[in-house]
Amino acid sequence: MGTRMEVEQLESRMNADDYRKLQSLFLESSGASRTLSRAEFINLAWSSVGRGSREEYGLLFDSVVVTQEHCGLLLDSDTVKEEGRVDWGGLSSFLLQELSDKTKNTRTNSVPYWKPPKTLACPHRDPVQKVLHLQSSGQYLTVSKRGTVGLRNGEDMSLLHTQRLQNSTVTLKDLWVTDVVLLHKIHKGLKFTPWCLDYWENPSHPDQAILTIGDIGGQVSALYFNSAQISLFERFGLRTDSDSADIILWDELVEGKHRVCQTVTHRAHAPAWVRKVRYLASLEAFVSCSTRPQSSMVIGWREKESKSLRVTSFFTKRGVWDMDHHHGLNVIATAGVDHQVLLWNPYVTSEPVCALSGHTSPVIAVRFMQTKQQLLSYSKDKVLCLWDVANRWSVHRLGSVFPKMQEDTHTVMFFNEEKRHLLLSINSLLLLLETREEKRISSHEHPVTCVLYNSLFRQVVSSDSASSVICWLAETGQKVKQFRGCHGKAEISTMALDGTQTRLFTAGTDGEVKVWNFNGHCLHRMNAGLGRAVDISQVLLLKRSILVMGWERIVTVFRLHSFSQSFVEPSEWKGGAQHRGDVLCAAFQPPQTLVTGSYDGEIIVWNNSTEKALRKLRPHAEHDYKKQQDSNVSLNGKEDSEDCIAITRLFFIPGRTSVTAAADLVSSEGSGVVRLWNTVHSRLMGEFTAHNTELGSIAMTVSPCGKYLVTADREGTLKTWDIEHYCLEPEDRIATKPPKLLHSCRPHLDRVTHLETCIHGEKLLLLSASSDYSVALSYLPGPTIGLFGQEEQWYFERPGALHPQQKPEQDQADHKGQKDKEPEGRKSPPAPSETLADPGCDTSAEGGEVGIKDEQEGSGTETVVGREKLLS
Repeated sequence: MGTRMEVEQLESRMNADDYRKLQSLFLESSGASRTLSRAEFINLAWSSVGRGSREEYGLLFDSVVVTQEHCGLLLDSDTVKEEGRVDWGGLSSFLLQELSDKTKNTRTNSVPYWKPPKTLACPHRDPVQKVLHLQSSGQYLTVSKRGTVGLRNGEDMSLLHTQRLQNSTVTLKDLWVTDVVLLHKIHKGLKFTPWCLDYWENPSHPDQAILTIGDIGGQVSALYFNSAQISLFERFGLRTDSDSADIILWDELVEGKHRVCQTVTHRAHAPAWVRKVRYLASLEAFVSCSTRPQSSMVIGWREKESKSLRVTSFFTKRGVWDMDHHHGLNVIATAGVDHQVLLWNPYVTSEPVCALSGHTSPVIAVRFMQTKQQLLSYSKDKVLCLWDVANRWSVHRLGSVFPKMQEDTHTVMFFNEEKRHLLLSINSLLLLLETREEKRISSHEHPVTCVLYNSLFRQVVSSDSASSVICWLAETGQKVKQFRGCHGKAEISTMALDGTQTRLFTAGTDGEVKVWNFNGHCLHRMNAGLGRAVDISQVLLLKRSILVMGWERIVTVFRLHSFSQSFVEPSEWKGGAQHRGDVLCAAFQPPQTLVTGSYDGEIIVWNNSTEKALRKLRPHAEHDYKKQQDSNVSLNGKEDSEDCIAITRLFFIPGRTSVTAAADLVSSEGSGVVRLWNTVHSRLMGEFTAHNTELGSIAMTVSPCGKYLVTADREGTLKTWDIEHYCLEPEDRIATKPPKLLHSCRPHLDRVTHLETCIHGEKLLLLSASSDYSVALSYLPGPTIGLFGQEEQWYFERPGALHPQQKPEQDQADHKGQKDKEPEGRKSPPAPSETLADPGCDTSAEGGEVGIKDEQEGSGTETVVGREKLLS
């Protein structure tokens, strides 16, 4: 049987007349519709259409039959089912689905490719306070704190002119510029200094303009001008000195002595400083922000013919540094001191539309791309993020390219969308980042959350935040099939395979774990959250039980004997609550050693048979947990996991079970630290920082042979470490020197969410899933082979030498806690319906993974685009 590529080549060569000829084959002479067998279809299509070979039409027919079988589209007649016949409706549906899938597979996300930042010649010796773009000339204007103004060419960014601001009422040493706005078409100046300014002019009536002012007393003031092009203020006397400044008294404005100007104010931010002000013409309202939590953002709505503003206040945990508004979406973005970017509906103050989490330090600037549904954000630790506002995920992250500066920096971000110029000022330094569009390959349509390897079908299985599961050919990177809406609209947070490799467990943020076969049928629903929406971080399959964790201080356990019904309730964990924080991860080592890691940085060793806690592993002092409890709290009441000591992943190191003096367990923390433990003697033997601690939690995995440790961070970087001889012997001190770094690469543009090692044939490979919508395949250790879903098929190099201690198949079995009955690659995989495991039978090694019997089927959705030989 041929490949999908061959079928697609035939389809791509056919035109509209060819398809009309195909349609006529399914019509009787009377005009009634009919079905065709495989032989009939091949002979008639080949002779009628006259394009392609008989083999290609056979491949097309087989594809339609396979798709209809798994989508329930075959006719009800038993004869039709046995013989395998298709009608025009089935063929046309298949062709339309192929076109749809091809469009989605070739869809690329447009993300900016940033050129290395250029440091521009700068006349400033003090922090730059504002960057402005002069529409009339295309030039850029920069103003510094001490009043130095720089004018730049808009094309090559060369410095054209510098000027020092002067004020007759203030000495040069006391001059302090906090903000500047351009009063378009006016050529008049305002002679008092607010903290932040905004200027808006009515495009239909240029005489109507509004100047908004925010001051350090928490007051927002707006000046309405009705003859802006003629005069901003009334003149009550002749001016004798043309160079002297006009002194405008605020009291006169309030009293209405200047008839061409009206004022409105509010003091909702008091006593905090107003950090940013904007007038939103579409809302006819003023939006401002401060670092005061109770008035993090305030919208002032002007009542008709009133000098007062009706205000609505928005609360955040620690206040807001900056904000911006997207006109088309009518959404306001705020840059939070609590490291979050929040999106708000201006009319809803109770809670934000969503929180964009990804920064690990306070966010100090946000800017929308108005022509796209994208948002730029910049944080204090010099990380620039690009967000897809529609899907509410980070699609690009740029860090480690900005110069190191002192901790307390003043930053201004300006983005010229037309020219795609991003200007960043860091203190007195001015940087230019130019972008161009880059086409990026996407494996999924949404951020990928988990990836697994199915050794039975020799396929890769990946899940995403939109509740889809996709199966891929590991050999070529092509999509085989896809299941959509596995948990409705809830995100799939993690997955697991049972010991037979025929059952897939998916955990959703809806609080359920579902058991599927690879025909897309839901066999069981596990009520892990007891009806609540909870965050499930791991599902661990053991011989007689299934452990689910992530949101409770205890492990949620399901006994295998409970799977007689389609809806399964959890059982009681005999050991009770031993952790002080939520249990986030676990690992098992036969015959009965279970370890669990929690949010408070503690690891507990259990006897899995008795479910009793044996000992605790904790390197941190007791006050660390109390300190963590008092740390940042997010909107949903949970601690900020990026700053904590949470144990995020646990792995037993294969091959070290008999060496009691060596480190046999490896753990990773939210701060990027990796630790190695001896669980028998409760001893910490080694620790090192795998990635920059400012990047937060890391992904981690260990190879089946126990030689390689792989870590990955939120910038998309993968690192492979050699731990074969690391921490084998106890020493007087904890080893802090990192193991040998064998390889480092960056196949992803954003956070790596999951890592998985596998042995495919005789090749040791690494799978990585990322929030940038991609799943990558790499040699271990070695370069990246490709991204699943890319147009060009990849090929493997000649098999390299694996770890000599074990055979590849045995490595794979030991790593997954199972014994494969057939070595990989020696026999065609049986159909899913032929590999059912009886729950009463011992299908795995002691303490291995469970096999669930197919007794009941639930509802599931599936789109099959693979070949028959891959499914049966």
